[in-house]
Amino acid sequence: MNSLIAGKPVGGISLGCATFGREIDEAASRELMDYALGRGVTLFDTAAAYGAGESERIVGRWLADRRPERLVVATKLLPPYDPAKLEGQFAESLRRLGLESVDLLYLHHWHATAELPGTLQVLDQLVRTGRVRALGASNFSAAQLDSALSHQDRLGLARFAVVQNNHNFAVSDLTPEFLALCAIHRITVVTYSPLGAGFLTGKHRAGVQAGSRFALVPGHQDIYFQEAPRRRLAELEAIAARHHRGLAELALAWALRTPGVDTVLIGGRGRAHLDQAFAAQAWRDPKVLADLGRS
Repeated sequence: MNSLIAGKPVGGISLGCATFGREIDEAASRELMDYALGRGVTLFDTAAAYGAGESERIVGRWLADRRPERLVVATKLLPPYDPAKLEGQFAESLRRLGLESVDLLYLHHWHATAELPGTLQVLDQLVRTGRVRALGASNFSAAQLDSALSHQDRLGLARFAVVQNNHNFAVSDLTPEFLALCAIHRITVVTYSPLGAGFLTGKHRAGVQAGSRFALVPGHQDIYFQEAPRRRLAELEAIAARHHRGLAELALAWALRTPGVDTVLIGGRGRAHLDQAFAAQAWRDPKVLADLGRS
């Protein structure tokens, strides 16, 4: 069943564009977008931070050439969220994307400035003037989201309608409290990094692989190379051994079936990464799914 974002249907798999201009060049990025669109993917997710704006530029040039209908385009702004500069930052994203408006605009990370009245009023104006169709909050905790929503309600402003958090078998920011809050407020839940930036493939057991996400963005190492995520990887390896399945397909199947999640962002460097996600989504093996569900 599809969910709606900005009034447009979005399926269970969406395209994350973080690799564009950083891990893959424009030609490979365009090929991946063409393939995703052909597979029925309707949400493309980028950000001002990805490739220092290059991801937005690549997506924008592709949009200008393809002009796809009913595609949801999402981007994100980085903190601090200075009310005096926010509109200008958004205008820069629009310029890179070659658009007059976007379907979904996120605040990329929590920051105290996210709930300043001035910040929320600028976001409200972007919605009221039609330059943004829906507001999103990314990498917020339940308490932070609840506080921001309360400020928006008190001021009578447009509310955050979509959230996006990290969620995978090893590390998750989707607490029960967070999901309950989203359910109460009918907020669409988007997740990213179902393979834990490659951690859940097991390829980094002997150390960080050269050219990988962990090598290019070293900050991710602090999230995953810890005792608790390593225990979770060991659990996944045990399930894989019992059922003679691959780690990546198990991790994807788990993430794609999380109750309360509307769509999962799948990134990567080529069509094979999307193919394995669609294959995991199509799984119907009750024994494997039951084993994953107990973990």
